[in-house]
This record gives sequence, structure tokens and C-alpha cells, in this order.
Amino acid sequence: MKTRLYLFAIAAAGMLALALPANAQDAAQAGAQVFKTNCAVCHSADPDQNRIGPSLFGVVGRKAGTAPNYTYSDAMKNSGLTWTPSQLDTYLTNPKGVVANTKMMFLGLKSQDDRKAVIGYLATLK
Repeated sequence: MKTRLYLFAIAAAGMLALALPANAQDAAQAGAQVFKTNCAVCHSADPDQNRIGPSLFGVVGRKAGTAPNYTYSDAMKNSGLTWTPSQLDTYLTNPKGVVANTKMMFLGLKSQDDRKAVIGYLATLK
């Protein structure tokens, strides 16, 4: 009986390990879709390709207002923010509520699931 339970536990762990990459891949794809729908009009996911807004390549962990070759508002440059996942979640909920005089005209992502997905996607851009 113990042997069967042990083998079952090993099999279950193996199946879980195989399922994780697919779930991570699905999550990344969901985040990429949220990005494409809500962010890509103004932002690029490619390094050093600024648009109306700065490139978001490498944004997770970066100090706000520091992407190369982009002219930020004084409010963003002086915000003192670092784009941690938590700070991105707060900012993406209500950008003007976090940095009042930012140039970003986006009203925010109201869906927590969308914010989580896009932040997960942004974290892959390294």
C-alpha cells in the first residue's frame, strides 16, 4: 500500500511539473494579449524602441523615468518609483493617481487579472 501511494505521489509530481511550463506559457500569452490590446499602441516590448511612450523592455525592476532615449515628464523622472510587480499593479490601476502629472493618458487596467497577466508578461521582457 505504501509503495502504491509513493508511486502515485511521484506520478502526480511529475504530471504537475509537466503542467507548469504550459501554464506559464499560457500566462505569458495572456499577458502578451493584454499588452497588445492595451499597451502596444504607445509602448514597444522591444529594447530601445520607444514610441509615444518608452519601451517596456526590462521595465520590471527599473527605476521610473530612466529608459534610454525617452523624454519623460518631470513628474515621472522625479517620482522615486521603481517598477516592482507591486508598484506596477498600483500604477496600472490608476496611473494619474500614482503620478499625477505623467504624460501617460491611459486610464488604467481595472481588471486585476489583466494587470497580473501583463505584469507577468513584462517580467519576461529581459
